[in-house]
Amino acid sequence: MKNKKVLIVDDNALNRRVFENVIGHNYFFDSASDGLEAIDLLKRNHYDIVLMDIQMPKLDGISCLKIIREEDIADIPVIAISAYSNQGDRDYFLSTGFDDFIAKPVKPKDLLETIHFHLQPGLGSSAVDGEDSGEHVDLNETVIRQLLKYHSIENIKAVYFDFLEEAKNLTEEIKILAELKKFDEIGEKLHILKGNSGTLGVLAIYRATAGFEKKIKQSNLENIKTDMAYLESGLKTYQQIIESDKIFSKYE
Repeated sequence: MKNKKVLIVDDNALNRRVFENVIGHNYFFDSASDGLEAIDLLKRNHYDIVLMDIQMPKLDGISCLKIIREEDIADIPVIAISAYSNQGDRDYFLSTGFDDFIAKPVKPKDLLETIHFHLQPGLGSSAVDGEDSGEHVDLNETVIRQLLKYHSIENIKAVYFDFLEEAKNLTEEIKILAELKKFDEIGEKLHILKGNSGTLGVLAIYRATAGFEKKIKQSNLENIKTDMAYLESGLKTYQQIIESDKIFSKYE
């Protein structure tokens, strides 16, 4: 399968790195940070499948797909990746022309099985194994064990430390935005935090951001200080977990 090439399209750098680490063992890949960059790469290179985020600046995933199809740029499977995850959302994305849909937070096993299904039709998913037994802790080690099938512990550690820095920066930005009462922008920051923490199994942050984001969308701002404190507590817990290195040392 290493002769196949995947185009990853996502505006979030950490998302791209996680996807690259997951699929790099089995496939070649390129990455694009928005729809315009993706179209340019598709015009200049051959790819076998595209992983397309939906919410992106400059050119969103749905508009990008429309251009790809209408201009006949590439006749390959394009997979939608989005935090919208109910059946209605899935049906909508498929109706716009996507070949499949993966919900965020993305599980490595789901990502590989979906790619494998579209690139190796009829062969099933035997090339991708492993159980997905979630652990109700602050950091779900199931995700780490899945990632270890496709990359080294050193690279995986780097991804988790990159996320720590991103989480610190986003949390600080959210604090400032809360003081300025820029609640729409808070929602955007929380959306990024929720997606990345979910993908990496950082439950300490995911639990805090999921409820916080829902309240922001509903304009429920009564307990924003409590929500902010919960987020900061989750960040502190996550920082303590990975800086102690115990979570990774058992796999080295």
